[in-house]
Amino acid sequence: MKLAEWARSQGIHPQTAYRWFREGKMPVPARRLPTGTIIVDGPATEISGGAALYARVSSHDQRADLDRQIARLTSFATDAGLSVTASVTEIGSGLNGRRPKLLRLLADASTPVIVVEHRDRLARFGVEYLEAALSAQGRRLIVADPGETTDDLVRDMIEVLTSMCARLYGRRGARNRALRALTATKASDGETS
Repeated sequence: MKLAEWARSQGIHPQTAYRWFREGKMPVPARRLPTGTIIVDGPATEISGGAALYARVSSHDQRADLDRQIARLTSFATDAGLSVTASVTEIGSGLNGRRPKLLRLLADASTPVIVVEHRDRLARFGVEYLEAALSAQGRRLIVADPGETTDDLVRDMIEVLTSMCARLYGRRGARNRALRALTATKASDGETS
């Protein structure tokens, strides 16, 4: 299969796949023909016994970060000795439980290992339940960077408040109301201290 076809089947931009080939970081065997065409020899869509990489960003503005996440995950997986068989990228909120690519990945029992960069890339809350469900099926979740910073906790709080305000008051201006509520909470904590 040609490199560009393989890249599209894996959810990777063809330029990223070409860069990986040049740098020798392809997760599957690939070779260049005398004509210059790059052929990928590994399995393209079969996900049997290997690790699937999952990368997510919240908005289209962050789309460029998807390739960087996949590159970091590929590097992590190859360093860990995992055979990467699929790369799944998605744009959607971590609070949204109806992300179709994630649901397909979780439903695919032939994928024994799912690798994510941070826990919040999989879901904002309830990752422990997903890990338990995967474990019950004999599968596992690997988090490349398990550390969580206070910035992540603040961002989680803003997202929860945004979600609640959006449901109560509609979508327009919900984020601003959440930020004002958070600021007011911080101010009242400062007064009581």
